[in-house]
Amino acid sequence: MADNWPLHSYLELGAFPGAVPCARLHSRQLLWEWGLTDFSDTIELLVSELVTNAVAASQAMKPIAPVRMWLLSDKARVVILVWDTNPHPPVRREVTEEAERGRGLLLVEALSDKWSWYVPEGLGGKLVWCEIPAGSAPEMHRYEGSR
Repeated sequence: MADNWPLHSYLELGAFPGAVPCARLHSRQLLWEWGLTDFSDTIELLVSELVTNAVAASQAMKPIAPVRMWLLSDKARVVILVWDTNPHPPVRREVTEEAERGRGLLLVEALSDKWSWYVPEGLGGKLVWCEIPAGSAPEMHRYEGSR
């Protein structure tokens, strides 16, 4: 997977709530090393949402397995991939303004240029990914929504 991307990272995390801040910190440091700090806030938020969903999905399975995250970039775009063992597709929920949870995929859709999921052959579970172009201002993604 990473062979086609000059910048890439892989991180395996236990399916525990502490995985989310670890993934965020890893992302922030990596983007600094890659010279893509203009996108740190957006990438960190997307990583948080995808890893939070993956942790919850993995915790629903027995036995509980780790979640895996890849960050890839070619300096023109950043791709986040998060794998968990639960084969059920991610579901975007319709939430009320008062709801405290359930907006994760809505945020992923709004902040990324595109996103999707698939079942990786031979690995099982599912892989959810999103892509952010590095050539446009991250603020634009907050308001443009999904294309």
